[in-house]
Amino acid sequence: MEGLFILLGLAAILAMPVSIVVLLVGQSRLKARMLVVEQSLAQSRVALSELAPGPEASAAVQVGLPEDVAVDEAAAFVVSEPAGAVMSPDDLVPPAPQPDGPIVMTAERASAISAWMGRNWIYVISAASLALAGVFLVQYSVQNGLLPPLARVLAAYLLGAALIAAGEWMRRRTGDTDSSDTAYLPSVFAGAGLVTLFAATVAARQMYGLIGPGPAFGLLMATAALAVVLGWFYGPLLVAVGVIGAFAAPFLVGSGAEPTPLLYGYYALIAATGLAVDAVRRWAWLSVLALVSGYLGAAAMASGGAGQVAWVGFLLLMPLLAILLPPLRLNPDQAGPTVMEAVLAKGTEWPNFPVRLVAGSVLVSSLGLMILPNLSPAEALLCYAALTLMGIALLIWAAPAAGLADLALLPGAAFLVRLTVEPEQYWPLAARYLMQAEQYRLPEEPAPMTVTWLVLMAAALSGAFAWRALRGGPLSRVHGLAAVLMAPLAVAILEFMWTPALVTGEVVWALHAMVLAAAMVALTTRFAAADGTDHRRTAYATLSALSLIALALFLLISTTALTLALGVLLMTAAWLDRRFDLREMGVFIQIGAVVLSYRLLIDPGLDWAMWTPLPAVVVAFVGAIGAELVAYRLLANRSRTLTAGVLESAALALTAVLANVMLSRWLVPLVSFTGYSSLDLNYATTLHAMPWLVLALTQAYRAQLGPVLRRLRLSLAVVAGAMAALGLAWSAIALNPLFQSYPDGAGAKVIGPPLLDTLALSYAIPGLMLIFAARQPVFPRPLRLLLLGLGSAFLALYAGLEIRRFWQGDWLGAPGVTQYELYSYTVALMLAGATVLYFAIARRSVLLRRIGMAVIAVTVAKVFLIDASGLTGLTRVFSFLGLGLSLAGLAWLNRWAGQAATPQANNALPHSQPSI
Repeated sequence: MEGLFILLGLAAILAMPVSIVVLLVGQSRLKARMLVVEQSLAQSRVALSELAPGPEASAAVQVGLPEDVAVDEAAAFVVSEPAGAVMSPDDLVPPAPQPDGPIVMTAERASAISAWMGRNWIYVISAASLALAGVFLVQYSVQNGLLPPLARVLAAYLLGAALIAAGEWMRRRTGDTDSSDTAYLPSVFAGAGLVTLFAATVAARQMYGLIGPGPAFGLLMATAALAVVLGWFYGPLLVAVGVIGAFAAPFLVGSGAEPTPLLYGYYALIAATGLAVDAVRRWAWLSVLALVSGYLGAAAMASGGAGQVAWVGFLLLMPLLAILLPPLRLNPDQAGPTVMEAVLAKGTEWPNFPVRLVAGSVLVSSLGLMILPNLSPAEALLCYAALTLMGIALLIWAAPAAGLADLALLPGAAFLVRLTVEPEQYWPLAARYLMQAEQYRLPEEPAPMTVTWLVLMAAALSGAFAWRALRGGPLSRVHGLAAVLMAPLAVAILEFMWTPALVTGEVVWALHAMVLAAAMVALTTRFAAADGTDHRRTAYATLSALSLIALALFLLISTTALTLALGVLLMTAAWLDRRFDLREMGVFIQIGAVVLSYRLLIDPGLDWAMWTPLPAVVVAFVGAIGAELVAYRLLANRSRTLTAGVLESAALALTAVLANVMLSRWLVPLVSFTGYSSLDLNYATTLHAMPWLVLALTQAYRAQLGPVLRRLRLSLAVVAGAMAALGLAWSAIALNPLFQSYPDGAGAKVIGPPLLDTLALSYAIPGLMLIFAARQPVFPRPLRLLLLGLGSAFLALYAGLEIRRFWQGDWLGAPGVTQYELYSYTVALMLAGATVLYFAIARRSVLLRRIGMAVIAVTVAKVFLIDASGLTGLTRVFSFLGLGLSLAGLAWLNRWAGQAATPQANNALPHSQPSI
């Protein structure tokens, strides 16, 4: 009974495809008959047109067709024949054109395929039914246990072979073209048979273990070869069915076993099959389908646990297949242009399909190797090695292929990105390496070689880029730049992300940088000898060598010595630019100026400058400033506007910081006994703000001298001015000693002799600086008035606080005001008004005269509203007498100043008046 059920099951599985075949044959015969009728009608129209020439419309009427259809079809089927030739219906069918180039998937072709699917969807369903028949045959027997494993597999093999044989028998008898009775049916049967054979082999290996990896791979290889051979004779439907069915076979068979590495080879064979068929038939879309199927299937196996090492090998193999199989050549010869040239150069034609195919494969493989997570340390190193081998192969082995010249940049970039991400994600390679620091391992235990291997791989990529650059070509400059960047960038990433010095020691890690620097020096000499007068690549290599030397110095020498060494490198770069006209040195010089500022401001920064012995601090700052000024002078008259501006600004900023540091170090002994920070004191805060004020005024002054770097200078002036304004405002308001209610508070008492005390540091010096800046004619008038007003305000504050200290002592926050102190303020205001009036006369300034009179008005208001209330006796008499005489003299002076400010009035002045 079980055998009967098996036979019934097989009959049920085969009945549906057979019935579909019967229907398809009937439809094909009906279609053929209609084609014969149409051809006869066309032949009749040709004969009628030869017998009675006239409008084509008459022929259309005679055969009973619409006029436009008749004309179009007649034109389509008329062919040129010699006189007396007999035309058969087969001669009237136009031959199928053969494409000259690859058939790529365009919008028009996609629309045509959709239309074909709409007309011939039944063929697709038939192919799917036949393919599933073979798969379900195995699955059904598994689920019901009707056949032993060997019989199940053999039944699947027999079914697959029968389907292929049926398809081939149909193709040989009637063909596989649109005009045959069995159009597309041979492809349907043969494609389903191929899928069944793939599924049978996968089941034999994965589900039952009937065969080992070698025989399984051999059977898959044989099936793929058979698919290639059949694909050369059949239409595209066969190959599409075969590729898609083979992709789905491992999922449809199903198994409780884990995926094995063999499946990577299986999906690589699927991709190779599609690429090999494309090599002969030029169906470019098939290559895309094969690569996509291969990548997706292998990725699914990797996520299912098929093994990471084989996955790395698969990702390395796929670009190799994409390069070799479509042209069927061992030496790549894909013509240009490259993808980079098409993207960057406007008007350049888009790369041809073979180049785009390889570019897509290299991109996917590089991304896959870059983001592959949770590898063991050995597997992670294998991943880096795969990226290195891919880059070297694209640079050296694929050198004849001009269209692939830029693709090595993809694995190189993936190498650097993975190197950066590895410690951030705390993947095992970086985690284990950092756990083997010197402090965590035994003294006799050697340091791991992880970083050394990574540096060697990066150096190998740099060497391959250099070899390709020295060969010349359109992208030789790009290759040269990549050669001098690859290894140094890898070292820089390792330094800042991996901190290898903690594991290997500073000396050993510095030796890595120095060896690479020596290699870059050698490359510099090669570029200089090869390029002649074009020094760009020489400049690139020189910058790389200097950067590596700077890194080695950073690891080996002290803070001050390192700063001086960086300054020497900065001057060297400027000299090289001046000597060899290497404009690219400007990039290194600008970065060097930023690095010098970073070291002196942040790491080790101002804390180091405050507590390190003073000679070391002065040498470091003066050396950096001097190096920047020397570099600035070397670049004079060299059209290096941006670089010179950066050097000048950095030198001025570091000078301001040095002044700040010196003042702060001088103030530390003065405030150390109070227990407060220097930022809690008004004079210390002002001194911290003063360098920024100098920088802001200097940059604003330089910005007014011309349009060169105007925006940069103004931006620096705004930033520095904001910092200076914040510090000065905080000193004048929040930290003003006048507002300190307790004598023991921070900054409550004034320190120093009268007039040369901390009040002068806090308010007089910035006031004088602002007034001096206001006298510069290059500044616009609104800015000059603002600076003059702020400077006058600071000087007035200083004068008032000095008067307060004279009468009250060092604690200015003491309660109450004496009469003598009030009168002193009045006298000071009168003198200030008279001084302003004098300058108004000297400069014939109406504005200054008005300001002076405003000061006098404030003085009068103060006397009558405040001073008079506390005066008595002769003091009141003499006070008002002096005030009246002073006001009378100032009134006369004001009137005379007003007349002197007018030219007509100035000519009519009496000779007795003094001339100013």
